[in-house]
Amino acid sequence: MAGMIGNKTSLQSQVCIDLPPNVHSQGIIVGLNKNGPGMNFSLPVLETQIILIFAFTQAFHLILKKFGIPKFTSEILTGIVLGPSLIGASKAFKKDIFPRDSRAILEVLGEIGYELFLFLVGVRMDLELIRRSGRKVFFTGILCLLAPLITGMVLQKQLMSMTSVFKLTKAQKSKLPYTTTSYCMTSSPVIVLLLEELNILNSEIGRLAVAASSISELFGTLVIWFSSVLYRMAKVKPVHETLLVFGAVVGGILVFLFIFRPIMFWIIRQTPQNNPVKKSYVSAIIVVLLFVTIVSHYYGHTFHFMIFILGLSVPAGQPLGSTLEELLHIFISQVLLPIYVTAYTMKADFRLVDFSDPATIITAILFVFIFLAKLIGTMVAPLYYKMPLNDAFVLALILSSKGLVQVSVYTRFKDDQTASDSIFALTLASIVVTATLVPLIVKRLYDPAKKYTAYGRRDIMHLKPTAELKIVACIHRSGNIPAIINLLDAACPTKENPIDIYVLHLMELIGRSSPVFISHQMQQKSISNAYSDNVVLYFNEFVRENLGAVTLNIFTAISRPKYMQEDICTLAMDKQTSLIVLPFHRTWAIDGSIESDDSAIRTLNRNVLERAPCSVGILVDCGHLGRSASVVASGRSFSMAVIFFGGQDDREALSFAKRMASDTMISLTVIHVVAKNNVTGGEWDKILDTEMLKEFKHSQKGEGFAIFLEEVVKDGPETTVLLKSIVDEHDLIIVGRRFQVECPQTAGLAEWSDFPELGTIGDLLASPDLNCKASILVIKHQQQVT
Repeated sequence: MAGMIGNKTSLQSQVCIDLPPNVHSQGIIVGLNKNGPGMNFSLPVLETQIILIFAFTQAFHLILKKFGIPKFTSEILTGIVLGPSLIGASKAFKKDIFPRDSRAILEVLGEIGYELFLFLVGVRMDLELIRRSGRKVFFTGILCLLAPLITGMVLQKQLMSMTSVFKLTKAQKSKLPYTTTSYCMTSSPVIVLLLEELNILNSEIGRLAVAASSISELFGTLVIWFSSVLYRMAKVKPVHETLLVFGAVVGGILVFLFIFRPIMFWIIRQTPQNNPVKKSYVSAIIVVLLFVTIVSHYYGHTFHFMIFILGLSVPAGQPLGSTLEELLHIFISQVLLPIYVTAYTMKADFRLVDFSDPATIITAILFVFIFLAKLIGTMVAPLYYKMPLNDAFVLALILSSKGLVQVSVYTRFKDDQTASDSIFALTLASIVVTATLVPLIVKRLYDPAKKYTAYGRRDIMHLKPTAELKIVACIHRSGNIPAIINLLDAACPTKENPIDIYVLHLMELIGRSSPVFISHQMQQKSISNAYSDNVVLYFNEFVRENLGAVTLNIFTAISRPKYMQEDICTLAMDKQTSLIVLPFHRTWAIDGSIESDDSAIRTLNRNVLERAPCSVGILVDCGHLGRSASVVASGRSFSMAVIFFGGQDDREALSFAKRMASDTMISLTVIHVVAKNNVTGGEWDKILDTEMLKEFKHSQKGEGFAIFLEEVVKDGPETTVLLKSIVDEHDLIIVGRRFQVECPQTAGLAEWSDFPELGTIGDLLASPDLNCKASILVIKHQQQVT
């Protein structure tokens, strides 16, 4: 029975179903002799529906992703196409593919996915992020809600008072505020998903948006929830029933905070470091989740709120939050949520949008003004705190976006007849518009890589000989530490040639929605003790061995691999470093076999090379640098070679080697590889190369530890022979990247290159053909300069 809004009449319809329902088909042969090949059975129908949903979603996304439109838009478009607006209007389609009695199964499946999604959102959310937020973020989040809410309520009251223009029924007047209030809300999960699609989650705008949306959502949820309780007490329910619901929710929150959450920390303490959480604990948490879902269903729509609070009570990050994330994330995001969005969007019939209905017209007007008020209100605080106008506008656009959570809210409004079919279709149309246009506009206006363009030289060759060398050293795992420390030790830190080291431990973000950046110098003991213990221990020992010569700062960045370049480049930009050292993505065992090969690290290295604000070095550890003991401090001579072809990358490599060679325990060999016809690039590069080599030979004159050699080769094969003859004679070989630089000395080698990020020569040295026993440092000169 469906009620008609504004009318006391009702429509009745009868649906005939078979009981017990037929689940499994008897097969195509039997089916052909009856009523069709299996489509009268619920399981084949459900499988067919899922196939159609995935097929249309992936087809739309394959086209739209080229324009930067997120997958969520494709899921909504699939619901529109399969719904009554288009294909779903066909009687045969409704009868055979999406019969009425099968919709409930699809919606229940999607609803389970949405409940698990809300739980994971709570698990990922870091409450510390809200506590650490500054005034700019706090006021941005508050105004993001208050500005549209006040504007919407005032405008709504004015429009509803215009009885001569908008003749609303009593029922429409009572239900319209719910639609208006919901449209003012900002959902943190929606914002995080959008930032991930745009690849700016770790950018400055991304971090501000996550923090501000969390504050706005928390504040808005509390305001709306308490308002609904007061409304129920005043008009809808008896006071004792409302107090029962209120007490149940508050009691549940207290149980989660003071009983369930301490149990979660007990589970973490019972889990050894770097070990997974026991399956029995995970199973118990899932059982509690289902139990809370069942119990909270008795209290109306507050059950979604309780599931979210349950997720908040689980500590974010490793090991518990990450375990739940790994267990649930893929199945929820890739299977259940697309079903949820599509199934609920299929309820909308866009043919029913009626602009002769005054409630629909008022809703459309309110949506436009609320969106504008949200944009303007969100920009106030950032502009007050001196954020550029373009960035403030982009931040406001991101916080004004709509998505999955809004689809859920308005679907519930339709189901309980708070929103008519016309208003429901209109709200979904507004969600599609914002979810599509916001990413396109943000991509057009905001490029996070622009901030890495340095206004000046941040390299090694332009440093004064006694100037402090600032280096960002990146660590992915404990195995990277010895090679990095030995390289820094070989860089000859002394009081006359000091080194300022910024160690950045990069960890994958699992079980959190927002990235974390930890400074171990800020005494964040509650956090820092949990991460990077080995990194802090080893590098502090290195500093003690070089007192007065090394300044150390250690950071931990926890983020998704595809965003880690933002952490690296931002740190290098803020600290004005001259060099970033990155570990190579491949490591070798002692016998020469490949020990690990991480494609995510390789992608990260390539991204850093493209946008770094200073010079970059990729360290290929396949030699003595990987030893746990210091190579330089071992008492034996440390042999180093520079392969010099010419160009700014090679000049930067030679500048770094010159600084290292100031230690008498280090022997340096510079091999200048010259073509037979003496053609080596442009005239200006020739002049600079000649001057640097001349200056090097003059500065090293009379020193026995520096050797200069000039080798003449005809082509790439002769260069390969030359390199084979020296790879076993040195501990470290430094080369310039020289990417896509053509010269006779490397002719024919580039086409065999496997790792372009190392350049032609670096790739050749790292290849198994040469069986190089020396470690390799490939240096790329600073590129982002204006």
